[in-house]
Amino acid sequence: MSLLEDLQWRHAVKAYDPTKKVSKEDLNSILEAARLAPTSSGLQPFRVIVVENQELKEKMVAGALNPEVMRDSSHVLVFAAWDSYSDEKIDKVYDYHTEVRDLPKGRFSSYTDKLKEIYGAQTPDQHFAHTARQTYISLALAMAQAAELKIDSTPAEGFSNEVVDEILGLRELGLKSVTLLYLGYRDEKNDWLAQMKKVRIPMEEFVIYK
Repeated sequence: MSLLEDLQWRHAVKAYDPTKKVSKEDLNSILEAARLAPTSSGLQPFRVIVVENQELKEKMVAGALNPEVMRDSSHVLVFAAWDSYSDEKIDKVYDYHTEVRDLPKGRFSSYTDKLKEIYGAQTPDQHFAHTARQTYISLALAMAQAAELKIDSTPAEGFSNEVVDEILGLRELGLKSVTLLYLGYRDEKNDWLAQMKKVRIPMEEFVIYK
């Protein structure tokens, strides 16, 4: 199937079959798509936490808007962004770039110095607003890869960030949760959205030419 056919197929699943689990191989493909997402300055200022332990999911349910979806999904991916930028974080990323590319350390110092200047003039709240936005590109590619594999997904912002951050110990990692992605296989009988037509506004309204 083409990407457009895959996107026509997928929808935000409202009920998962708890007996069906995503294979390790397929999960790794979804995570690789998320990892390969483009990010501002190539900093990849977020991480993806994979929650497959049922006990952890049960704890996280307390802060979920759709608790049954979280509980019955095969995996919960938590997209969590850096809480702030720092000179050390920027240097660590670019030292890795030069190492992988077999370039001298500091090769990009003129560029990283500019980044440090820009972010140094901003507040931690501005930093997090920027890092959080980066996660959505990765989230979208993860959903697209899942659709290609015919694995269902549900993106979610309807959850308590405080609960998730506390349970997963994200503060200690310098991270804050942004979005969740539930993965699994739809429960055809109880997924009320599965039988409905996909609805998007018409192309002539969606796209504005100038």
